Amino acid sequence: MLAFLIQRVLQAIFVMFVVALISFSLFHYVGDPVLNMLGQEATEADRAALRAQLGLDQPVVVQFWQFIVNAAQFEFGISYRSARPVTDLIMERLPATLELAIISAIFAVVMGIVLGIYTAIQRGSWLSKFIMTASLIGVSLPTFLIGILLIYVFAVELGWLPAFGRGQTVRLGDWWTTGLLTASGLRSLILPAITLGLFQLTLIMRLVRAEMLEVLRTDYIKFARARGLSKRVVNLRHALKNTLIPVITIIGLQLGTIIAFAIITETVFQWPGVGALFITAVRFVDIPVMAAYMMMIALVFVVINLIVDLLYYAVDPRLRVQGGAK
Repeated sequence: MLAFLIQRVLQAIFVMFVVALISFSLFHYVGDPVLNMLGQEATEADRAALRAQLGLDQPVVVQFWQFIVNAAQFEFGISYRSARPVTDLIMERLPATLELAIISAIFAVVMGIVLGIYTAIQRGSWLSKFIMTASLIGVSLPTFLIGILLIYVFAVELGWLPAFGRGQTVRLGDWWTTGLLTASGLRSLILPAITLGLFQLTLIMRLVRAEMLEVLRTDYIKFARARGLSKRVVNLRHALKNTLIPVITIIGLQLGTIIAFAIITETVFQWPGVGALFITAVRFVDIPVMAAYMMMIALVFVVINLIVDLLYYAVDPRLRVQGGAK
């Protein structure tokens, strides 16, 4: 177990190093930060002073090392556009993105597993066939189109839910804000959460269904039925447990994808999250914000994959046996 953990941690460190190198390359080869911050009217002395202040007059290796040290402390410099620390900008918008991602993930995982189990057990029913047909919508349609359709139906035509924004929020502590404690915040969260989680829901549902059908054909399930065990025990205790082992990896990757691709949903619904901040940074070539976003998304994927690997190791006894044999 210790060797497995060390191996995964070393892999995670290597991935973060590569992403840091790519992020650092943005500073060096995309635009001139001094020109972006001072403008065309600045004198050569002003530019030289700012380069020395930012450490841009140092060798590239020294600059890269300083970038890694600062990134490890969650310091990514000053935004070219707003002239504010990038960390402050991200922390202001991070609660909105995490709140949207967590609700979307819960929606996708719970509904995906439940519908996957139902369509596998009741695969001949008309409701199961309808669910599988309807799931093609979530797989086929792009996220932005699903969001626009939901806005048109539930916000424009029916007027049940707001079309954009986060609604009224409540501040908890120094930096966390939430809309889960207000009625308008909850109503504003429904459409973006469904839009962001629908694609992941259909993938999880189809994967659970396929794995469940495969497990139900195995000999030990037939033996459990021959022993006279009820369908509920066979399906939910024996079959489901073995179905979820390979599904854990996919669910973990989808959770990371939800956070990474919240950009589209936040843009459609004008959600004030980190994704919208990144879109603005790309529009104004705000390199520090872009680099910080890349590092944050990479860290999310690395942490989630590490947790998934540990869970996989914990729930699959074959891996523990192989590890012990080595």
